[in-house]
Amino acid sequence: MPKHREVRRLAWSAAEMFDLVADIGRYPEFLPWVQGMRVGPRQGDVVVADMIVGFRMIREKFTSRVTLQRPTHVHVDYLDGPMKHLFNDWTFRDLPDGGCEIDFAVDFEFRNKAFETLAGLFFTQAFEKMVAAFVTRAQALYGPR
Repeated sequence: MPKHREVRRLAWSAAEMFDLVADIGRYPEFLPWVQGMRVGPRQGDVVVADMIVGFRMIREKFTSRVTLQRPTHVHVDYLDGPMKHLFNDWTFRDLPDGGCEIDFAVDFEFRNKAFETLAGLFFTQAFEKMVAAFVTRAQALYGPR
């Protein structure tokens, strides 16, 4: 079961980074491998979204429940797709000297062992690339700091 956790200090505020991560409908614009998103209506702090992810010959749909607690936390619970389970958390904390600290954690397991093996080969690089895409998006939206 692959797990990844990354803690980073960034130049933008917790609210700015929360807004960027919470804007899931725009993920296809900047996240690698995300080919499409369908976001359902928001009910309180919760939204259900379908994400189409593709890599080479593989294309899968994931349905997740996203809980948004502005400006400190985004939590993703997996509902349906090719996984046995998927948990994803983003935590945002403003720093006294400016900017914020983000804590990104993901834990998942595929139903298909071949997918699990394939994911294991690229796992760390894929999530590092994904977090880097959020940083690049923050620079584009909020400017370099």
